[in-house]
Amino acid sequence: MYLVSQPGSLTSAQMEAIERSLAVSFPPGYIRFMERFGAGTYRGWMNVYSPDHEVLRPFPEYELWEHDADSPITQEQIGECIAIGHTADGDFLAVHPQSQQLLWLPRHAERIERMDVQIQEPIKDDTYAKVLDDIYSQAYGGGQQGAVYYEPWSDTRSHRFLRLPPGTDGLTLPVLSGMLREVFLPNLAIENEYTCLLFYQALGGYVRFNYAYGQEVAVMYDKDAMEPFAAMEQWLLSNGCEG
Repeated sequence: MYLVSQPGSLTSAQMEAIERSLAVSFPPGYIRFMERFGAGTYRGWMNVYSPDHEVLRPFPEYELWEHDADSPITQEQIGECIAIGHTADGDFLAVHPQSQQLLWLPRHAERIERMDVQIQEPIKDDTYAKVLDDIYSQAYGGGQQGAVYYEPWSDTRSHRFLRLPPGTDGLTLPVLSGMLREVFLPNLAIENEYTCLLFYQALGGYVRFNYAYGQEVAVMYDKDAMEPFAAMEQWLLSNGCEG
């Protein structure tokens, strides 16, 4: 698993939250993953964090999901769930402490689903990453493409958004991304028809080309990496991008 930047250490409050919750059956490798990598975003999809007992407390009032005899929990039990992650779309991954069930609370569907994950190998640092891949497959009916990466959250992370105007010497974002990787060799590259991500250890981040919209370029970097960021920003500006 590629780490976008250095893992952030857990705070004492986060550690205490995990310790208080050790009686709960968390997914395989979750505790070790949190201790090793801290909170962050997995493959640009799942936000992973320490057990949160509060975020789902008000949700029974919202009546977001249908419940019947086949539902894994009742509407009232939603407020008892411990959230351990959520997606950018607002789906929650949670554990119910009494039933010990791992639950998927979808933002854009009508039923809460129980997630079944099976890990046979000894627990390793990346075991929970494989659990998340399994959950993605169950939730969306297919696996993710591209390399596996994790973006630890950091207070020193910053960003710069640029725009490649239409008709800039015939340049397109795919062409521009190809030019950039020839000048600045990335440590990891992920590309599909919608986006291109070029990762750089020197930046503590990556450059994202939004192919879907055709103009946006975003540079994610650590504030301690100002020299490599400045060089990359200048290159992008000199090749048609605007701030």
